[in-house]
Amino acid sequence: MKKVKNVEATKDILQNSFVKIHANRNALRQETKVKQWVFQITRNEIANFRRIGKIPDRTPFVDPTSGNGPCCFDRFVDELPEIYKTVMLPIYLQGKKQAEVARDLGISLPNVKARIRRAKIILKEQFVACCKYSLNEKGQLIGEPDCMICG
Repeated sequence: MKKVKNVEATKDILQNSFVKIHANRNALRQETKVKQWVFQITRNEIANFRRIGKIPDRTPFVDPTSGNGPCCFDRFVDELPEIYKTVMLPIYLQGKKQAEVARDLGISLPNVKARIRRAKIILKEQFVACCKYSLNEKGQLIGEPDCMICG
């Protein structure tokens, strides 16, 4: 709150930070540095807020063991073509910046952004086809899963 000075933004940043911490818990290399790792994720979320200049979209907290989360997510990510997976995983699971991934892969930043956009389209299509989610007018997934595979 001290850095953002906006109650709603602070709540969203905190929620997104916890989602990323939970989703990336396997990426933590040294358990003795968990505090620094958690704070870095939070600092990155604050930086995203400042860069974008608006409250980030809420990412609903999902406990994969609860059965309430997006079913099949891990399988869909694993099934992405390698060209998209090499961009998506470092950015969304390791918290790397798009420019950093572009540099690491030796491709342009617009190319990274295009691959992310295409990967998201593929993932949305898979959620709609398999899990029976719907898309709202903004192209966001909505509804409850009625998955052929997860039951």
